[in-house]
Amino acid sequence: MRRPILCLALLLTLAACGAKSVWAPDADVARAAYAADTPPSVTLFTVLNKRSHGGAHSGLLINGTQRVMFDPAGSWHHPALPERNDLFYGMTDKMVNFYIDYHSRETFDVLEQTVPVSPEVAALVMQRATAHGAVPKALCASSISDILRGVPGFEAVPNTFAPKKLVAAFEIMPGMSSRLITDTDADNNHGVLLVQAGDPRLD
Repeated sequence: MRRPILCLALLLTLAACGAKSVWAPDADVARAAYAADTPPSVTLFTVLNKRSHGGAHSGLLINGTQRVMFDPAGSWHHPALPERNDLFYGMTDKMVNFYIDYHSRETFDVLEQTVPVSPEVAALVMQRATAHGAVPKALCASSISDILRGVPGFEAVPNTFAPKKLVAAFEIMPGMSSRLITDTDADNNHGVLLVQAGDPRLD
């Protein structure tokens, strides 16, 4: 038993060394700020492997006074979106669609789970995401659980490294709505190709 624990500790230590800090200038963040014309909410995105049905990645969309995406330890980005340590500003509807398109393809589905919250809860979740810092590889679900645990309404969120345990916690939250996004695009990160092609949907 001791050896697996030591191996896990070593893995987490090595991962922590790889977290890269990114901090966009204040002017860029202010310019990109986007407020959605929808009630406050928190949305969990989970990338699901179609073959194994396992959780491959977790991201958190926070919709409060502005809408931001916390994409911990992810490879997704857009040159028009300022980033501060895995928190992306300027999440218009087009950018949310880009996020989904980037992750959904022939080998992966994306599960979207939205929970309505008060403005105060949305502000608290955003505050915690802002303060969290850059996330090392393989710790996406863990960082989201750290941010949500202790927030009113999210008491069911466990301390976990497993994306599907976050899915289960969101499943029982009052008012939760969900949808499963599937795509038959080739396994080539289609969203990146849209950006390279200058697709107007992502302007």
